[in-house]
Order: sequence, then structure tokens, then C-alpha cells
Amino acid sequence: MKLVVCIVHNRYADLLEKGLKELDYRMTELASSGGFLRKGNTTFLFGVKNNEVDTLRNDMQRICVEAEKKKGKAKDVDSRYTSFVIDAKESFPILASLENGKK
Repeated sequence: MKLVVCIVHNRYADLLEKGLKELDYRMTELASSGGFLRKGNTTFLFGVKNNEVDTLRNDMQRICVEAEKKKGKAKDVDSRYTSFVIDAKESFPILASLENGKK
């Protein structure tokens, strides 16, 4: 099992969320602010099986390219999204430390 953390430029966030839900992906959207890549972004978390990571990435790329065909590519956007893939087993210490910090 993999945890995919995906920071998406806001231009694509709504379309990705809708398109991926239609493909039966389940995701969590994090409310965030700050300056990662110094642009407006939305962060999504996906839990997928090991063999589904490439499929998720391909689906995300396809949805973004389709959006650009309709809207045109934004001049101020350097990247559509940035993703990080973490083995789910490795994320448990992080989650445990967050939980311990709340007590």
C-alpha cells in the first residue's frame, strides 16, 4: 500500500478532484496555506495499492491535459502538480508522532 501526497495547482484542483472521483479514487483534501512552490495549491492524499501508483499518475496527467485543451495552458503555472509516494508502512511513525503531540 502506498500513500500518495499530491500538491496540485489550484487551476487543476477542482477538475482533478471531480475526474478522479468519477474513476472511483478515494482521496482526502487537506486545508493548507503557505508558500510551497509559491503559488495557490491544494493538497490531496491518496491511499492506493502498489500497482496502482502509475495508473493514478497517468489519470492525473490525462485530466490536466484535457483541462488545458479546453482552457489553454496558464502562463504563470510551472507545474500542474507535485507528488510524493510513500510506503504506507513508513507513514505510521509520522502519524503516531502527530497523534502523540495532540495529547
